[in-house]
Formats: sequence, C-alpha cells, structure tokens
Amino acid sequence: MTDDRPAGPVPPVDPGKLKAFLDRLSTEVHAADDWGQVATYIPELADVAPNQFAISVVLADGTRLSAGARSVPFSIQSVSKVFMLACVLGREGDNIWRRVDREPSGDRFDSILLLEQEKGRPRNPFINAGALVTTDAMLANRAPKQALSEFLGFLRAAAGDEDIHIDPSVAASEARYGFRNVALANYLKSYDNLHNAPELTLGTYFHQCAVEMTTDQLAMAGRMIAQLPGAPPLMAPARARRLGALMMTCGHYDGSGDFAFRVGLPGKSGVGGGILMVAPGRASIAIWSPGLNSYGNSKVGTEAAELLTDFTGWSVFS
Repeated sequence: MTDDRPAGPVPPVDPGKLKAFLDRLSTEVHAADDWGQVATYIPELADVAPNQFAISVVLADGTRLSAGARSVPFSIQSVSKVFMLACVLGREGDNIWRRVDREPSGDRFDSILLLEQEKGRPRNPFINAGALVTTDAMLANRAPKQALSEFLGFLRAAAGDEDIHIDPSVAASEARYGFRNVALANYLKSYDNLHNAPELTLGTYFHQCAVEMTTDQLAMAGRMIAQLPGAPPLMAPARARRLGALMMTCGHYDGSGDFAFRVGLPGKSGVGGGILMVAPGRASIAIWSPGLNSYGNSKVGTEAAELLTDFTGWSVFS
C-alpha cells in the first residue's frame, strides 16, 4: 500500500470523517474471505466465531468513536499483560527489571527454548515466561484473590467502568490445558525466578488473562498509556512512554517488527483477537477480531490497524 500523505506534521483528525471511515471499514472487513483461525488450544476460545469485528477510538479531546460489535465482551488474554506490568511498576518500580529483560524475543510467545538459553530470565514481560514473572511479583505478600482484586480495580479505574470481570470458565479452561505455561513456571522456579509456588502464580495468571472487556472499555483503559488529557492519573508520563516502547518492540511477539512496519504505533495483542494500540497524545484504539494470523495475532485486526493509520497518519515516526 502506497503512502501518499504529504511530509510534515500530521493534521488533527476530523471526528466526523473518522467515524465515517470506521463505519466503512467495518462494512469492508465483513466482506473478508479469510478471517484467520481462532485459538484452539484454549477450548473456550475455540468455540468463538472468527467472523466478528469491532473497533473503538478515544481521541485526545475525549471524543469516542466505534464501529462493529463494540459492546461484545471478549477475552483480552495477553493484552492484560500491559496492565499487570503497569500495576507492578507502580508497586515496585524498576526492581522488576532485575528479573525480566526488555528485548524483543524473536520466538513464539510460549517458547521455552529462549528461557533455557538465558538461564531463566525472560527476554521481555510480554512473552508468557516474562508475564509469569510479572504476575509473580504482583503476588508478593498477598493471596491470589487480593492480587487479582487490585489488578481488576486498576483496570476498572483506567477504563472508568466497574463492569469489567473475569470469566471463570475461560480461566478454568486455561488451567486445564495450559501445559506449556506450567512448564515455563516450573522452569522459572528452577532458576529461583518465581518466588511463589508455581500453582499460585499460574492460577493468578490464568485468571488475569481471562478478563473480559469490550473494545469501548479497552480503548478507554488505554488512555493512560497514550497520555491523553483527562486520563486517570494512574501512571507517570515517563513510565507510560517506556510501556509504549515495550509495546512497540515486543507487543506482537515474533510479529512485532512486522506490526511496527505496517502500523507504526505501539500495540499489544492477545490470542482472544484483541489489539490495544496507542497514538501518544492523540488517541487510544482497541480492535477485536478473534481469528488469528500465523504469529498468533488478530489477522483482520492487524489489517484494520494498518488501514486506520494510513487514513489518520498516526505514527510514532511522524
């Protein structure tokens, strides 16, 4: 796709034109022949129809625009890792970086090979091993119910919405079939990089990933990372910038480089088909379509993200 935008500062987006674009995008997306494949290794997600789509955008002036199935809750899965990391950074600051690195992985999100090569220190907090370490840090001196209550409270405050919950059936499904995560947790424990019993960390992690949100709620929650005016003051600007940098370099696993090249914005994906993106100072965007591409990221969602940034000119590189 050619980019015909003139060089120079990107002008503000007209909300009316953006709403018309989102409606047109939703219509065009529903004509797609290939929606990708839903995640089958979590039985509760395997039953979700892939041909669904929603997109929500919150602008810097507070305008909210949506199209598609904006009110349908979906399992945010690994998108939750952004908010759990934000919680942990708020609790213990940069101490977490002693236990997890900040580099792209280049491998699948559930790979154990890299963890073995690097002696139990995960490459970044968004692959599963790194997220387990982050969740383990959240459990310090508290029971799983307390940690999850704090996490949900943080998410609800970020979104300005109390109607955000954990789906217990998805959490149970992950616990029954999450054998790779069990292996990762035990491997981390063998290197003393898991401070709680593996079953406690895993149980908390499975419930964290089983949070359900709509794209409207997720876009609202992303305001603090985009540092939009009026966002809840839950994160210092410097920390939000660093979180955005991690989303850009690591948020789509071994597809992060491709997403950055095509879209040009920090984003975090989940195998439930969700994508949270931020255009710093401009917008927070949430997209959902449950069919996945070969990287395990939303296929139609990624394509829609590229079309959105082509239309708006939003990019961290402009």
